[in-house]
Amino acid sequence: MFVIFTDTDTDMTPENAERFGYHLISMPYSIDGKTIYPYEDFTEFKSKEFYDMLRAGTIPTTSAISKEKYTEYFEPYFKNGDEILYVHFSEAMTMTFTNMRAAVAELQEKYPAAKFHTIDTKGITIASLIIAEEIGDLYKAGKSAEEIIEWAKDQVDCFSIYMFADDLKFFKRSGRVSGFSAAMGTLIGVRPIIHINAEGKMVSIGKERGKKNALNRLLSYVVEKGDDVKNHRILIAHSDDEEDALALADMVREKFGDDVRIEIIVANPTAGSHCGPNCLGISFHSQRRV
Repeated sequence: MFVIFTDTDTDMTPENAERFGYHLISMPYSIDGKTIYPYEDFTEFKSKEFYDMLRAGTIPTTSAISKEKYTEYFEPYFKNGDEILYVHFSEAMTMTFTNMRAAVAELQEKYPAAKFHTIDTKGITIASLIIAEEIGDLYKAGKSAEEIIEWAKDQVDCFSIYMFADDLKFFKRSGRVSGFSAAMGTLIGVRPIIHINAEGKMVSIGKERGKKNALNRLLSYVVEKGDDVKNHRILIAHSDDEEDALALADMVREKFGDDVRIEIIVANPTAGSHCGPNCLGISFHSQRRV
């Protein structure tokens, strides 16, 4: 049997995972020394409560999944002799995949009939989700693992994400964004613009003063770099900033037409631990990422 996995850092929820047929791996975060696994330790992500907690001064931390935890997720399918495809967030952002490879190596030795493949989306949140959903469409259409992997070789770098941050103290703590001055995020009204490049790393590429200018800049990337935009999803993610997410969606519809497929997503808590509240991003089919 051919089975597919993804993880919660792609913004995949249990409901969405069920729609596409994904098995879901929970990526943890910790608050006050307590490690929390999304959709295992709770069934519903109460995003307003979570981001209000960050606004009040809480800065969560994140950590890698253990080899043993990966074994728990994968072993039933290895034991069954299945073919497994794991569509995951960017390997360049974490050390967790070292533990995954150690678990998989042991499982392959124990269950040699099973096959295991991965696709690195080179992104996180909606930069990964947009690819995971496209792959989910292929899976539901009956495509094989080999066919999906071939599709990904060409298409992963054809989905881009651009976002702006509201408060860089969260990114500063995580150290996951290169190319910016952390002081930039403390300037009143200045919003750093961030892109995930072809290496799967977050890079600061500029700044805008004022939210309206930041929204217009995100839209400009869709216009300038978009490719075959209307035949693919457009995903907008926010960390408890629904008003601006809806405003950006209206701007996209005004530019491309009311028939564009827009999905608005709340950023998952593990990724939100790094970006903080009031971040906004857009992901779309594009010219190749650099």
